Amino acid sequence: SGQHRVPRGTVQLLAPVGDPEKVICVGLNYHDHCQEQGVKVPKEPLIFSKFPSAITGPFDDIVHPQDTNELDWEVELAVVIGKRGRHIEEGVALEHVLGFTVANDVSARDWQMRRNGRQWLLGKTFDTFCPLGPAIVTREAVPDVHNLWIRCSVNGQRVQDSNTRHLIFGVPALIAWVSRFVTLVPGDILLTGTPAGVGVFRKPPVFLQRGDEVQCEIEELGTICNRVV
Repeated sequence: SGQHRVPRGTVQLLAPVGDPEKVICVGLNYHDHCQEQGVKVPKEPLIFSKFPSAITGPFDDIVHPQDTNELDWEVELAVVIGKRGRHIEEGVALEHVLGFTVANDVSARDWQMRRNGRQWLLGKTFDTFCPLGPAIVTREAVPDVHNLWIRCSVNGQRVQDSNTRHLIFGVPALIAWVSRFVTLVPGDILLTGTPAGVGVFRKPPVFLQRGDEVQCEIEELGTICNRVV
């Protein structure tokens, strides 16, 4: 309507979905990300989760836990579910999508890869480990979600630069797969995986420090920028 507008500089954007029932994540879902760590391309989607309490705003701080020295970045395309479904057919899966947004799957690599029995959950779900935003771009407004550049920069230096066409399992396949196990409901968030360029697989490894600024951006969807404190 053009009504009810406020100047952008006068507001603080919160995460577009602040308290979803589920935050479902996908590991090893870009060909280049598999290649950089020397692992085979998975035959089935690798699913894990974050708790909703990990979600924070698109420009809020990432809190560096005292419990880790291996804090890492992961820019990801996030899918917001808009229609309830179980056993969803791949051919109609996009009908269950409200829209898309940008996420950073912040990860404590020591807890993910070596501690807690190598279960990924704790390393992925510290508070503030899921910056999300800046807004939900509706499905109809994105011409081709599988052809968007996806990038991450740390302190202005580009560290990830890829395209969603390199996804191993696309959005419809992921929705169909996940809905075999759980009912997807409106507001659920699906993080679709990260491309190559994360810190842990650099030689030598590079990890985030307090004071660093992480910017994640996806074509058509916008940019989020978070300071590590």
